[in-house]
Amino acid sequence: MQTHSHLSFNGQCEEAFRYYEKHLGGKITRLALYEGTPAEQHVPPELRKKVMHAEIKIGDTTMMAADAPPGRYQTSHGIAVTLAVDTPADAERMFNALADGGTVQMPMEKTFFAVKFGMLRDRFGIPWMVICEREA
Repeated sequence: MQTHSHLSFNGQCEEAFRYYEKHLGGKITRLALYEGTPAEQHVPPELRKKVMHAEIKIGDTTMMAADAPPGRYQTSHGIAVTLAVDTPADAERMFNALADGGTVQMPMEKTFFAVKFGMLRDRFGIPWMVICEREA
């Protein structure tokens, strides 16, 4: 059995996944727009060029996502995507990439439980935690 996260975006799903692919070393494995599918006729015209379903593989994890229909998007609360990385340098690099244009909630620093840990909400509204639990 596996569990996968599913993220909801306010019209920027493709942009976000391309950003994650570039800066987190991910690989987009699926990117389906509403346009050209049977769902196209059941969504408003402004949603047709948006993402109906996307998947990205980051490390051993698959994240899924879609653009929420107009008026149905809600920001994420009570949950965060966590990147557990192997080196402090990777933690810094990924944290900085995600923080660019976002809001840092806890700067990347050493804590009692990790050599590097930080929390933020990225430019797309997704909450993240980045952790490196031990020295490389």
